[in-house]
Amino acid sequence: MTDDQVTAPVDVDRQLRDVRRGVTIGAHEPGAAAVPTIVELSEQYATTVEDLWEACTSAERLPRWFAPVTGDLRLGGRFQVEGNASGVVEECEPPRSFRITWEFGGAVTWVDVALEPVGDDAARLTLRHSGDTPSEMWDQFGPGAVGLGWDLALLGMASHLAGHDLPPEATQWEQSDEAKRFIREAAAAWGQAAIAGGTPEQAALDAADRTRAFYLGEGPGVAG
Repeated sequence: MTDDQVTAPVDVDRQLRDVRRGVTIGAHEPGAAAVPTIVELSEQYATTVEDLWEACTSAERLPRWFAPVTGDLRLGGRFQVEGNASGVVEECEPPRSFRITWEFGGAVTWVDVALEPVGDDAARLTLRHSGDTPSEMWDQFGPGAVGLGWDLALLGMASHLAGHDLPPEATQWEQSDEAKRFIREAAAAWGQAAIAGGTPEQAALDAADRTRAFYLGEGPGVAG
């Protein structure tokens, strides 16, 4: 299949525009080993809160937009994301919110997901990934290291809700010029979010460029 035959799972320009991105950088001493951070994404979908909750929490639907998740998907249960993090469900208030630990590479961070109705025919998902980011990783990649991965997940959700049952990274779309453009522009958006969050402009832009290079397979690895 040639590049011009690959169909985008969603409108990339609309996806880039619709996602709200934010960064909060906590107080820390110069030279500290870690930087307290919160990376936040939010998107509105044309579905109900109940349907969005099921998409986020059902072992049957998660592989259709995110990744296979095994384990005990209930309060207190331990789960494993295939090829990625594991964790524990620390809070669960169906169909509005849950909080999980995100255990990867020996580090523990937290993911909070909140759902809210928007009128009668839409719902908004807000995801916050918080914790201490190693200073070396933060200086090298900024918020995009985490944020761009979640950007791809929200794109997968939009694709799923539009009737495409596979996440973009599981299709040939990931190799298309349009997918690469999505990564470039989403990485740049995280650079702007970092600037708005207080990171010096040039440092934020350089980190965004390194994030883009990593996700396009042009740079060094990054922790999850």
